[in-house]
Amino acid sequence: MNTLVPVISTQGLLLAFIPAAVVIGIMLRWRSIASTAIYATLRMLLQLLLIGYVLIYVFETDHWLVIVTVLVIMLTISSWISIRTLDRRSMRAFWHALCAISVGGVLTLGLVTQLVINVDPWFSPRYVVPLAGMTFAGSMNAVSLAAERFQAESHRGVDYLEARRTAFRAALIPIINSLFAVGLVALPGMMTGQILSGVSPLIAAQYQIVVMTMLLGATGISAATYLSLQSSQEIP
Repeated sequence: MNTLVPVISTQGLLLAFIPAAVVIGIMLRWRSIASTAIYATLRMLLQLLLIGYVLIYVFETDHWLVIVTVLVIMLTISSWISIRTLDRRSMRAFWHALCAISVGGVLTLGLVTQLVINVDPWFSPRYVVPLAGMTFAGSMNAVSLAAERFQAESHRGVDYLEARRTAFRAALIPIINSLFAVGLVALPGMMTGQILSGVSPLIAAQYQIVVMTMLLGATGISAATYLSLQSSQEIP
C-alpha cells in the first residue's frame, strides 16, 4: 500500500475553513454564539500549530520525566475545562474532576499501553501521548456532561440517586452513539489516519477496537467516579 500521506498546501488548509465560516455566518445572522465560535476556532488554530512544534521535541525525547510532565499538564487542563459547564467553578469541583479523570483516564491508558499494545519503552511518546490525548479528552467530556446534568437535576430537587443515574446516562450518550455508528456511519480519526498512512484496514480496525473500548471504559469510570464524589448535600 502507498505509505505516503499527501501534504496539505496552505491554500488547501484555508479552503478547509469554508464550512466553519458558513456556520459562523449563520451564528452571526441568528445572533447566536458567534463570538465564542470565532474565539474557539482561532484558539484551536493557534493551539494545534504550537503543539505541532512541541510534539517534534516530545516525540524525540528519551526521558520519561518529560512524558509524565506532559500527562500531568493534560490532566490539569482537561479537569479545569470539564467544569466549565457548571454555574460556578470551585476548587472542590476541580479536584473532583481531576480525581475522576485521573482514575478513569490514567488506569485505562496504563492498561492499553502496557498490557494491550506492550509499548516499549513504557513511556514511548509516539504511543502514550496520542492515546492519552484521546483518553483524557473522552473522560473530560464525560465528566463535563455528568457535572452539568447532575447540577441541573439537583437544582430541580431530584434526589441524589436519581440525579446520579440521569447524569451518568447523559454522560455516556456520546460514546454509546459512537459505538453504534463506528464502521457504519463514521471511520474515526485514528483508523482513518492509519489507513491514509498505508496501514492495512484490518490492522487499523483492530487498533480502533482497542480505542473504542478504551474510551468506553475511561469515560464511564471517570463519570461514575465524579458522580460518586458528589452528594445530595454538596451541589456544585
